[in-house]
Amino acid sequence: MNTPKTTAQQSLLLTLVLIGWFALIAQLYIQLGSSHASTIELTIRYFSYFTILSNLLVTISATVLLLNPTISLTSFLSKPQTLTAIAVYILIVCIIYNAVLRSIWQPEGLQKVVDELLHLIIPILYVIFWFVYVNKSQLQWKDFQAWLIFPLIYVTFILLRGELSGFYPYPFMNVTKLGYQQVFINAFFITLAFMFVSLIYIGIAKMKTNKRQ
Repeated sequence: MNTPKTTAQQSLLLTLVLIGWFALIAQLYIQLGSSHASTIELTIRYFSYFTILSNLLVTISATVLLLNPTISLTSFLSKPQTLTAIAVYILIVCIIYNAVLRSIWQPEGLQKVVDELLHLIIPILYVIFWFVYVNKSQLQWKDFQAWLIFPLIYVTFILLRGELSGFYPYPFMNVTKLGYQQVFINAFFITLAFMFVSLIYIGIAKMKTNKRQ
């Protein structure tokens, strides 16, 4: 990602930055506007969603790549491994929401707009960005192992906090209703989904690299 950016690449990054920050801030506004809990608790719940964390990673990475500030964070977020990991996370968000969660509620107004941005538009745009602009020649099959660390830490966090607060951000991780056995089974299959998507990305990278050789 150290090569000069084309106008198309800059436009795509700018679009991700604008709609990313808009959707994240709008969702926080909606979250804090509810009366279900205290402001502190609602803020913690906001950051308890994998959707929010993944979109935050997308938006921060797009912002850093667009502005290219002279900080160490730039080099980390410019690594193909980092960008691919983020692409894995945001695609999983898109898949799970649209396959499992979309049918269980019907958001309206601003919430519906934000939902579409966070779960469909931003994931599609970021996957396009990854496919077209990310240098994939450095990706290795073993890279997926490191990409699993963040989701595993996330699952551990929401289970520990759920035990203390009773709040679980996703129905398939709700220990109160499903019990630990079913939640661990669900977590196992979600982990397999992360591995599968990661290997698909790496496989695509290998094919594109081989075609150039």
